[in-house]
Amino acid sequence: MGNALTVNQFYLGACYYPEHWDESLWADDLRRMKELGFNIIRIGEFAWSIFEPEEGRFEFGLFDRFLEQAVTFGISVIMGTPTATPPAWLTYKYPEVLNVSMEGITYHHGQRRHYNYSSPVYLELCARITREMAQHYRDHPAIIGWQIDNELNCEMNVFYAEADHVQFRRWLQTKYGTLERLNQAWGTVFWNQTYDRWDQVHLPRPTVSGSPNPHQALDEKRFISDNAISFAKAQADILRAEAPNQWITTNGLFGHLDSHRLSDENLDFISYDSYPQFSSIYPDTGEQPLLDRKWSLSLSNVRDISPNFAIMEQQAGPGGWVNRMEMPAPQPGQMRLWTYQSIAHGADMVLYFRWRTAIFGTEIYWHGINDYHNQPNRRVAEAGRVGQELQKAGERIIGKRYLAQAAILRDYDNEWDGELDQWHGSLARPSELGWFKALQYGHIPVDVVTIRPGAEEEQGRELGKYDVLIYPHGAILRESTAAMLQQYAEHGGTVVFGCRTGYKDEAGHCRMQPLPGPAAALSGIVVEDFTMVNGTAAPVAVRFTDEGTEIDAPRFNDILSVQADTVEVLATYESSYYKGKPALTVNRIGKGSVYYWGASFDLPVAKELLKRLPLTSPLHDWCEVPETVEVAVRADAAEELVFLLNYSSEQARVYFHEQAEELLTGQTLEGNTTLEPFGVWVLIKR
Repeated sequence: MGNALTVNQFYLGACYYPEHWDESLWADDLRRMKELGFNIIRIGEFAWSIFEPEEGRFEFGLFDRFLEQAVTFGISVIMGTPTATPPAWLTYKYPEVLNVSMEGITYHHGQRRHYNYSSPVYLELCARITREMAQHYRDHPAIIGWQIDNELNCEMNVFYAEADHVQFRRWLQTKYGTLERLNQAWGTVFWNQTYDRWDQVHLPRPTVSGSPNPHQALDEKRFISDNAISFAKAQADILRAEAPNQWITTNGLFGHLDSHRLSDENLDFISYDSYPQFSSIYPDTGEQPLLDRKWSLSLSNVRDISPNFAIMEQQAGPGGWVNRMEMPAPQPGQMRLWTYQSIAHGADMVLYFRWRTAIFGTEIYWHGINDYHNQPNRRVAEAGRVGQELQKAGERIIGKRYLAQAAILRDYDNEWDGELDQWHGSLARPSELGWFKALQYGHIPVDVVTIRPGAEEEQGRELGKYDVLIYPHGAILRESTAAMLQQYAEHGGTVVFGCRTGYKDEAGHCRMQPLPGPAAALSGIVVEDFTMVNGTAAPVAVRFTDEGTEIDAPRFNDILSVQADTVEVLATYESSYYKGKPALTVNRIGKGSVYYWGASFDLPVAKELLKRLPLTSPLHDWCEVPETVEVAVRADAAEELVFLLNYSSEQARVYFHEQAEELLTGQTLEGNTTLEPFGVWVLIKR
């Protein structure tokens, strides 16, 4: 379990941009924040040219004046390092700092995150502005912490400047040492790609078919992650040295970045930017879509990095840039619902984005709490309701940890390899979402756990708290991970594998051994044949041997062969050339069980398998709620807080078999009751 946010009060606030507004507005803004129950703001993350208007000339007057007022009103401040938006003077004088597309097109000044992590001059200038700010604001009475940069790897998560190619070669030389080992790892003998000079080696470049070497592409993602972490570390090291009494975080979880390692090595805790209204324009597909509730899956991933964390940007209104991401407005109650969604999953600090909607620039439609007119509105009122509730209940919530009986396993190797390799990558997210839906609608809280190579001993001990681990499609499966899961099962745990497990090593090479590779002995089966289920291949049904239930085995079919007498066949394929062959098996190993499902997962499959797993809802003996209500539990040694979150625009009928005390209102609930549309209850269980 990673670093965690530790606070002595719940922090609620907003992102604020003093450089956007006339100074005459500052005091009134801070006063109204205080009236809403806000106690924290974030500033500075896009203001490099305010702090350094010319190279080497630093000015702090504007922010100093604002911070004086923050102190007066008792508002704590998070200061952002402004390196996500280099000034025009910088990119004009040093164009080598700019990012470049794979095709060689330079991304110019005028947006954000248009730089690369490899340019020596950019690293030098970032270090200098960070040091100047840290020395100036160390121990400032308003500033309690720092945000490094802003949303690392957002906008662009690939980098092809000349400095990146150079740095990639250095990274490879450190990783492999010799070209012989590099050629072996990348399988360059295939299609005559063998390298005999280091300067022949580059990041992936445009190819005739648009299909790069898959092993090179996997290393590219690993390099980008390491390079971003190195970029953040340079700033973190300066902040630790110059401002040791202020904590450090950064925000967002974006692609090609090992956020776990980033946090473990550089941060005091991770922060996240939660925008559930993206679901209105990018809805999840399939049966019973989760929509905004799907952000609970993202929050579960955040929680794996920091069990208690911050939300640095919580959606406060309709979102959108002038030319894309046009979202409808949240309905009344949804902003409050999403706030408690974050809190239920472990947030002890929430800042809305933003205090007031920008009146100029790309984000004039990314609405904050206040509209352009700066008059009262329903979002301000809703934020005030949350502020009042957390002033009363916040200290009861902070520090409590989320409780889950099950965990969905992930790892960066398969995430990054699966971007190119559609023979397993296309299965991962639908399967994970199918399981998450089944657990959500079954009111069973679940964690997301990222497997950390090299930390199996410690992680193995942590996994022991779960009754069930679900690892849908671990194509790249290290021997050490398989050993960890075997020990977990032998001690009484239940593991669920899906198709495509274990057939690759960490370089992405296919193993010359029976599938599922390192998981074969653990599962007690081998895969004797396999097939994609697409194109002209008709969907194949599976029949369960106990109840005779039939469901489809979607997307891909592993055809199984039992190898151990401890294995029981639970379901067989009902059509195609493999009719009658095992589709679902369970191997009894030590005190536990290992299930192998020979297909991908969707909601019907996950629901059917869930019946056979040792999992029950924490509500099972005292409260009945409909599927539209999410159940989450945060607890400490003294008590449990059970969050009920209604994602429906209709009332939710809830039945209590016993009395329950509601924390936010102080009400006692019993019998038949109704939870308001988009409503939230926090129930106290001692």
